[in-house]
Amino acid sequence: MKRIGEGNEDLRPSEGQDTVPAMTHRDQLKHLLLERSVRFGNFTLSSGASSTYYIDARRTTMSAEGQVLVGQVGYEMVRKSGLEPTHLGGLTMGADPISYAIAHRSHLEGHPLDGFSVRKEAKHHGTGNRIEGGLDSSSRCLVIEDTLTTGKSTLSAVEALREHGVTMVGVLALVDRSDNAKDLFREVGLPL
Repeated sequence: MKRIGEGNEDLRPSEGQDTVPAMTHRDQLKHLLLERSVRFGNFTLSSGASSTYYIDARRTTMSAEGQVLVGQVGYEMVRKSGLEPTHLGGLTMGADPISYAIAHRSHLEGHPLDGFSVRKEAKHHGTGNRIEGGLDSSSRCLVIEDTLTTGKSTLSAVEALREHGVTMVGVLALVDRSDNAKDLFREVGLPL
């Protein structure tokens, strides 16, 4: 499955065409991510590794324009994947705006997908839930990640969902900066 942002669409004019075609939604999303979310400097990643750039995808996914683009591009990717999830979500904060944007778009398209959120740990009050959303044993879940680095936080969500008794169908990352996450997810039976 392709990740959001992949693709090599040729935006050059065709022979005899003197204007450049309008940017695709995917290209608009890439541009917005570069403009709002990529920062350069010295950063320590969640893996502990050092990097000269950092991607704070929430600066895009929590913006009004980002919500529209993530919903459009993400929904198109989910439909084209053939995975047929009933729900989508992941670890709270990073996955939430992506999941909700795609869920909203899916409703507008007449093929509703519901969202869910996975906390890092169960609440110590109220219902004590670690997972919020209407999941049951018939749920087919697509796990969402905003920026994939090592895949460990995504696997944490996968483990919580498996304990909850749902079926996982795959992983969708807005940005994949990992070297081996695809192999890691393949080991647990999930396409990226």
